[in-house]
Amino acid sequence: MIRLAQIDKWFGDHQVLKQVGVTVPEGSVTALIGPSGSGKSTLLRCLNLLETPQAGSLELGDMALSFQSGKTLTRQDVQSVRSMTGMVFQNFQLFPHQTVLGNVMESLLTVHGWSKAAARDRAFELLEKVGMAHKADAWPATLSGGQQQRVAIARALAPSPRVLLCDEPTSALDPQLAIEVVEVLRQLAAEGMTMVMATHDLRLAAAIAQQVVFLEDGQIVETGTAGEIFTRPVDPRTARFVATLTDGVSGVASLA
Repeated sequence: MIRLAQIDKWFGDHQVLKQVGVTVPEGSVTALIGPSGSGKSTLLRCLNLLETPQAGSLELGDMALSFQSGKTLTRQDVQSVRSMTGMVFQNFQLFPHQTVLGNVMESLLTVHGWSKAAARDRAFELLEKVGMAHKADAWPATLSGGQQQRVAIARALAPSPRVLLCDEPTSALDPQLAIEVVEVLRQLAAEGMTMVMATHDLRLAAAIAQQVVFLEDGQIVETGTAGEIFTRPVDPRTARFVATLTDGVSGVASLA
């Protein structure tokens, strides 16, 4: 289980998150949605301590951390949290000087101390899973955006994290390439991978999320299933936001 409670996050004088709490059951998928600047990506980054809250608490597996302004987390705490999380970024962030295979192997070799042979076997296994084994020797610059994102997912999965965090994983892709990535994430969800994603892509959220959380102005407005949030929202702020995105999005109406 993952639990963030009473999270406050400030950037200078601007409070980005205000007493935010989210619980993610193990083996489930939670989608964080909301307008730009709502705090969803910041909340996601608080889960692996790329951002450190000024107040609140985090439970991840057997770990429990509390945050307060001026308190510095230990390096061991940060590394422990990050060892349990894999991160998929909006703009892929593959290493341009390494092949596809090298990208997936890198953390296993340099962070986790795997042998080259074991890391290679694990990398090929994951590239096969995301449909990219045939591009193992290719350079990132020669790949489409959808292919790069699938490699990035394989890289994030390499050390077998407990939770996969996805920050706008399809927003840099055109619709056809986004479908490739949605299908990979759908497969992972079906296999029971715990995932939390910040996304504007309602196709993605509707396809795989058991829980949808709508944020606005740094606060959680409404939480529910995809069907509830996309077709029967309770709060008018949620209804207004969803209405701006659902026109022409196939698959969302079927959740009713």
